[in-house]
Amino acid sequence: MRQRRRFALLREVGLLAVLYVGYTVGRLFADNDLQLARSHADFVVDLERLVGLDVERTLNHILTGLPLMEVAASYAYASMHYIVTPVVLVVLWRKAPEQYAHWRRVLVLGTAIALVGYLLFPTAPPRLVPGFVDTLAETANFGWWGADASAPRGLGTTTNELAAMPSMHVGWSLWSAWALSAIVKSPGARALVWSYPLLITVVIVATANHWVLDAVVGAALIVLSARIVRPWRDRDRRAREVPRVRST
Repeated sequence: MRQRRRFALLREVGLLAVLYVGYTVGRLFADNDLQLARSHADFVVDLERLVGLDVERTLNHILTGLPLMEVAASYAYASMHYIVTPVVLVVLWRKAPEQYAHWRRVLVLGTAIALVGYLLFPTAPPRLVPGFVDTLAETANFGWWGADASAPRGLGTTTNELAAMPSMHVGWSLWSAWALSAIVKSPGARALVWSYPLLITVVIVATANHWVLDAVVGAALIVLSARIVRPWRDRDRRAREVPRVRST
């Protein structure tokens, strides 16, 4: 049993490593036409104005006047999704193995759909539009990132800077909160868990890395993915219940 469990763990690590590499490499095939990406950004902003969601400039200018918060927000943007998402996967694997497969499917599917979005609808983030301050570029001396999004210095060419729509910073943070809420029981812990996607949403907008609608679509992808994979979750649940019925 222990050997089977170890093999399953290695398989999962390999699968997720392939997903991450595919996600990173796949983004590089997206169109790098800045003019096209800015036209898509204009379309996004026009939609936001129709419903009163165009708050990016205001939040960006507020953050720019708070130097310590700029640095904190930059660290959050550049690192939190790399830390929290794997930690949640480990917690699910150890504490809720019966739910792990479901949430892994949601994560994989949502990320794959987002990659298609980057390829089909390249969108310039606010920081590449006149009138915004690029917070990570402004605070680059305090961290490992350079002026090219959150890429480490010297590796700017390895990232797609026109992958604003959708925001998987928000998608992954919502996924993390949703998955953990199935495990966490106390009201205080639940409130802390659900504050994470709210924090990330403010960070990505205030640092001029995403539009509000990028966040909305990123969150919607996770909800949609959970809906799509629900039949597999129900199938797994029925499979776990069969031995119990036979043993009575």
